[in-house]
Amino acid sequence: MDLNDSAKKATASATPNSPVFCTIIPPHILDNLAQSDDPARHEPARRTLEHDHVRRTLRREIAARGLTPGEPDAGADKPNRTIYDAEHRAHLPGKKVRSESDGPSQDASVNRAHAGLGATFELYLKIYGRKSIDGAGLPLNATVHYGEKYDNAFWDGERMVFGDGDNDLFRDFTIPVDVIGHELTHGVTQYTANLDYQGQSGALNESVSDVFGTLIKQYALGQTAEQADWLIGADLLGPNVTGTALRSMKAPGTAYDDDVLGKDPQPAAMKDYVHTTDDNGGVHINSGIPNHAFYLFATAVGGKAWERAGQVWYDVLTGGNLAKDAQFADFAALTIAAAHARFGAGEHEAAVKAWTQVGITPK
Repeated sequence: MDLNDSAKKATASATPNSPVFCTIIPPHILDNLAQSDDPARHEPARRTLEHDHVRRTLRREIAARGLTPGEPDAGADKPNRTIYDAEHRAHLPGKKVRSESDGPSQDASVNRAHAGLGATFELYLKIYGRKSIDGAGLPLNATVHYGEKYDNAFWDGERMVFGDGDNDLFRDFTIPVDVIGHELTHGVTQYTANLDYQGQSGALNESVSDVFGTLIKQYALGQTAEQADWLIGADLLGPNVTGTALRSMKAPGTAYDDDVLGKDPQPAAMKDYVHTTDDNGGVHINSGIPNHAFYLFATAVGGKAWERAGQVWYDVLTGGNLAKDAQFADFAALTIAAAHARFGAGEHEAAVKAWTQVGITPK
C-alpha cells in the first residue's frame, strides 16, 4: 500500500468521536499531487502525507488528555506568543527563536507567524471578548520551517505548525493570515462545541474555521463584507497553479482548476452534496455549503462581517446548544435563532434566506 492509500485508509477509518488532526490542505489535493508523474511534485506531496499520518496519531494522544480551559489570569487580555524553528526537520517544537518580549526576527516566516497569531488573538478578544483560544489566555505557540518542502500547516492541539511549501505549487504557509486564523479556530472549536470530525459535523468544523479565518483577514484589512474577496488561502498558491485560492466562500467550486491539483470539488448547495468515505466523509469538500450560507448571510446583512454575521456564528459555537454531531440543519436552526435573539427580525430573515438558498431547511 502506498502513502496515498495509507492516508486515505487512515482518514476513512476515523470514527466520529476520534480527535482528528486537521490541516489546511485537504487530503484530496495531496492525493492528486502524490499521483503526479513528476517527482518534483509527487515527492513533496508523499512526504507531506506521510508526516500528516504520523502527526495525526500524535494528535489523538494530545486530545485524549482533554481540553479544559484554565482560569484567566491578569495578563490574559494580551497575547503570549512563542515562535520556534524546526530547521526543516520533522520534530516539534524546534529551536526557540522569538518570545513575546523579543523584537522582530530577521526571518520573515517567524515574523509572519508572530503577527498572524496576534491578529487571531486580537479579533477574538476585541470583537467577541474571548481571551485566546481557550478563553483563558492560553499561550500561543508556533513552529516554522517544519520538514522539507512540507506542503501544509496545522494546529496539533498545542501549537501551530507551518511548512515552507515547495515554492512550485504552494508558497510559505505563514503568508496567508486567514490560514493561521483557520487553524487556530480548530482550537476554539475544540474548547467549545468540539464538533465531531466526520460527515456534516466535520464539514461544519471546517466551515467554522473558514468563517473565522476570513473574518480575521477582513478585520486585519478593515474590509466590509462587500469589499472582501471571500477566498481562503488566496496568497498560498504558487506561480505554477491555475487558480486563485484553496476555497471560495462566495463561489464554492471555482477556487482552482489545475492540471496537477485537479478541480475545486466544493459544492455550493445541498443538491450537489458529495457522498464519499474519503476525508472523513468529505469534510473539506462539503464545508462549501455552510461556507456559502455564511457568505450569503454576511453580504445580505452588510457592513463589517465580524460585527453581526460573525457574532451570530460565534454565539452558536460557544452557546452550549450545538451538539457534537450537529448536522447542517441543526446548525442552520441555531444560527437563525441566534440572529433573531441578538439582532432582531432583519437578521433573522437574512439567515433564513441564506440557508434556504443553499438548500437547507432548518430543523
